[in-house]
Amino acid sequence: MNAKVNRRTFLDRSIKAVGITSIAIAGLPKNIEASTTHQGKQYGTMIDLTLCDGCPHLDTPACVASCRDKNSEHYPNPVKDIPNYWPRKNHEDWSGKKDLTSRLTPYNWTYVQKVIVEDQGNQHELFIQRRCMHCDNPACANLCPFGVHNKTPEGAVVIDRDYCMGGAKCRDVCPWGIPQRQAGVGLYMKILPDYAGGGVMYKCDFCHDLLKEGKLPACQNACPKNAIKVGEKEEMLMAAKSRVQEIHGYLYGEHENGGTSTYYVSPVSFDKINHALIEQNVVDGKLGAPHMEPEVKNMLDTTKGYATSVLVAPIAGIFAAGVLAHKTMKGGNDNEQ
Repeated sequence: MNAKVNRRTFLDRSIKAVGITSIAIAGLPKNIEASTTHQGKQYGTMIDLTLCDGCPHLDTPACVASCRDKNSEHYPNPVKDIPNYWPRKNHEDWSGKKDLTSRLTPYNWTYVQKVIVEDQGNQHELFIQRRCMHCDNPACANLCPFGVHNKTPEGAVVIDRDYCMGGAKCRDVCPWGIPQRQAGVGLYMKILPDYAGGGVMYKCDFCHDLLKEGKLPACQNACPKNAIKVGEKEEMLMAAKSRVQEIHGYLYGEHENGGTSTYYVSPVSFDKINHALIEQNVVDGKLGAPHMEPEVKNMLDTTKGYATSVLVAPIAGIFAAGVLAHKTMKGGNDNEQ
């Protein structure tokens, strides 16, 4: 993005673009998701917990290492002295823990949970790759007050890091708390560092740049056990259901949060997995360690979620207008201060 955007130019462009954006929004189909995500090939992921062994021969699981290698250029580079923004007395800073791979952070978009699950007298050692589920109707995208989360035609849920203000509403409404925040970086540092935002939110983007080229995500390509399979969404769901029948197992992700693009196959129930994750402190209540509670409901299906979306819409519209104006004008205004 243009490094010379400042508070005044951004707000001025927001005001100028509101009218244009309002007209454009009025002309959009009512079901935006249906009009965009079904034009091309949608992708899904099947993760087979009977195959993943956590890569015991490696210091870091191959899926995690490949993700870090592929996305390191997108990791945050915050200012040295990160300011707090009113009224907070602190901020979220992971820059001193860039090498941490035991949970989700702005520098680690996927990780593997190890858990021991007892089931019918048998002990199962499971390794679970965790990252964004890429939901069908993501509350994070619909309830972001800055409108910078998008569901792409390929099915990936992506954060526009150039315009994210780090409000963390996406993490609040995500059942698994997936997105993580890094302070001292992003647009808020240029326009309202003391009063708005808090950084930039980071998470798995499904390697959507590769998907657009018909290529597969880095983690899938790196998995030595073929435990991660990526392909056309409906094919992945059918493959997951077939595998569940084959092993008399369990499926996670088809209905959770209203449906996702990620399907886990397990030899034991996910209720037992979730209890084991909590009992063994794999899910420790801290940021970046998601649970696996089954039958998770989508906030947008609740009265509170609907009311929140109504309140958020005007804010997101104004901010989106500014983003649209800036993207449109920045090519011809590189010299402005």
